[in-house]
Amino acid sequence: MITWFAVTIIAVAIIGAVTCVIAAARGLGPNDYTMGATLIVGLLLVAQIVVSIVAPMTGNTAVGDPLEFWMYLIVATLLPFGAGFWALVDRTKWANIVLAVVHLSAAVMTYRMFVIWG
Repeated sequence: MITWFAVTIIAVAIIGAVTCVIAAARGLGPNDYTMGATLIVGLLLVAQIVVSIVAPMTGNTAVGDPLEFWMYLIVATLLPFGAGFWALVDRTKWANIVLAVVHLSAAVMTYRMFVIWG
C-alpha cells in the first residue's frame, strides 16, 4: 500500500465527513458537495483496489494477513456506493449523517488496511 495514497484517501474521507456534517447541521439534504465527496472517496478506493493488485507484482507485498486486508478493502469500497445510492433515495438531512458516518468508516478502514499492509 502506498503511504501517500492512503493518507490522501483518509484526508479526503475526513474532509467529506466534515462537509456532510455541516450540510446536515444546516438541515440540507444530500447535494452536489456531499454526494461528490462520497463519489470521490469511492473512486479513490476503487483505485486502491488496482494499486493493491499491482503492488505485489512489483515487490510491495503485505506483511499482515492478505485476506483481512482484502475484506477491509472490499467492504470499504462498497460502503460509499451503497450509501450514495441510499442518499439518492432518502433526500433528508439524515442521509448526510449516514454519508458522514460512511466517510469516517472509510477513513478508519483505510488506516487499518495501511497497518495490515506494512
